[in-house]
Amino acid sequence: MDRTSQRLLKEDRVHGDVMFPLAAYWIELPAGTPVLDTHWHEEAEFFLLLEGEIMFQVDTDYFPLRPGEAVFIESGDIHAAYALQDSPCRFCALVFHPDLLASAQYDTIQQTVILPLLEKRQSFPRHISPGIPWQLELLRHLERMMEAYDNKLPGFEAFMKGTLLIMLSQIAIEGRSVNRSQSESADTTKINRLKKVILYIQDNYQEPIRTRDLSELIPMSEGQFCRFFKAMTRKTPVDYINSYRIRQAADLLQQTERKISDIALEVGFDNVSYFIKVFRKAMKCSPSEFRKGQGQVSAQGQLYP
Repeated sequence: MDRTSQRLLKEDRVHGDVMFPLAAYWIELPAGTPVLDTHWHEEAEFFLLLEGEIMFQVDTDYFPLRPGEAVFIESGDIHAAYALQDSPCRFCALVFHPDLLASAQYDTIQQTVILPLLEKRQSFPRHISPGIPWQLELLRHLERMMEAYDNKLPGFEAFMKGTLLIMLSQIAIEGRSVNRSQSESADTTKINRLKKVILYIQDNYQEPIRTRDLSELIPMSEGQFCRFFKAMTRKTPVDYINSYRIRQAADLLQQTERKISDIALEVGFDNVSYFIKVFRKAMKCSPSEFRKGQGQVSAQGQLYP
């Protein structure tokens, strides 16, 4: 993938396609497996937890998430998830580009529900709980959409888009939507700094990356940067870079028959033994086991962004 494509995508996965920019994922992770690395994308996302207990991060907010609860992540939001217990984790996610909902021409729907969502003036609650009756209905809609996507019967695309519009109509009632059009300037600065660093890592992961290189982007001293980065991502810069490289390697292992040593070099590891060690720690299996589908962690789960 060329550098321009990486910059445009922000990450290594396209959700859906141009005609229908929506995709759904089901992920099962064994105990002790990292849940979701810090990242962001242009698409919006509903994340529904089915099993386990996690701490979810959206921008600078952290909150616990329990089975049956969901998170709404807006376009461009930095987000991550961390296990709170040493137990398996199971979740599903619906990722869609807001353009999917746009009207063919400017009409009342575009003016009253779509534009406010795009501008973050009238958005879904970040944390959606079954304990609140109208939020429980949102969760039921999500479950029905996940089932429809799984079955993919003729016309399921219309059902998905129509249900999202129904959900938007439900938060249009006074007191239900959230206005996030204005953020604290300090939080915005932190988020933009982190995005700049993550984008640099995505653009340059195949080459050596020094912590000093990253700190100069902000700019901060190297020590300040390491503290800032770990506070925002719960990982050291080196651990985060390794994790990103492992994701790229996992993708290549699935899509190609290239030698493991060649893949290790391509994603930025100059030592194959170290690559295998880091891969095994992250994926709970060796690269060769992962390629054969013998590892505990499903490829779909680990490659989910």
